[in-house]
Amino acid sequence: MSDFTLDDLERIVAERARSGDTNSWTAKLFASGMDRAAKKLGEEAVETVIAAVRKDETELVSESADLLYHWMVVLALADVPLSRVMEELERRTGQSGIAEKASRTGR
Repeated sequence: MSDFTLDDLERIVAERARSGDTNSWTAKLFASGMDRAAKKLGEEAVETVIAAVRKDETELVSESADLLYHWMVVLALADVPLSRVMEELERRTGQSGIAEKASRTGR
């Protein structure tokens, strides 16, 4: 089991985003802005779904990594810390998923 965490990924994304390194995909995504990063997130989500439907474990792992990475970039561009997402997930664990979804209004 890896000791690498989403907190580690969040830190790395933040460091690379500010680096100005022209060889850094993260820096390039940040320079391109939210529209580009969000589009990439969507593309990776679709590719992850396709890998899952095909039952291609290797591709599912690879695309899942891409998805998590691009999700972190979008969160960083939006100035939303991972901790806020984790707090929301923790809050939701106190009730069933069906009850939680039913409690949402205006979505």
